[in-house]
Amino acid sequence: MKVFEQIRVGRARGVVWGVLADFGHLSRWARNVDHSSLVTTQREGVGAARRVQVGRVVLIERVVTWEPNASLAYALEGLPVVRGVVNAWTLEDDGGATKVSLSSRIDANPVVGWVMGQVLARDLRKLLAGLKSYAEAQA
Repeated sequence: MKVFEQIRVGRARGVVWGVLADFGHLSRWARNVDHSSLVTTQREGVGAARRVQVGRVVLIERVVTWEPNASLAYALEGLPVVRGVVNAWTLEDDGGATKVSLSSRIDANPVVGWVMGQVLARDLRKLLAGLKSYAEAQA
């Protein structure tokens, strides 16, 4: 199953990428994340990983795609009842702004996938809103 959300951020793609590429500091702008930190010495690129805490849930997010100013994807480790989830961000120029797409690909049985898709769709919207607010406040 796949869920998809999109938003327009009123900043250049390089600014938006700069926020996403600061991989260990997700909690600076993601409103639903209580804490985030790198768990690898590698700060960027495929293989970099961060620990993310949302309430009592703790995940490891490991980068699987890193294309500067274009796309970032990471696998989520630690979610119960699913075989896997990959979140993928895509950035596209939109005049002087950036069109940001965020999708989650969920590997689970159909019922669990549908339920998890509903939860993740809500979370994607929160992530996009937090990214937009934070990036647009950057000088």
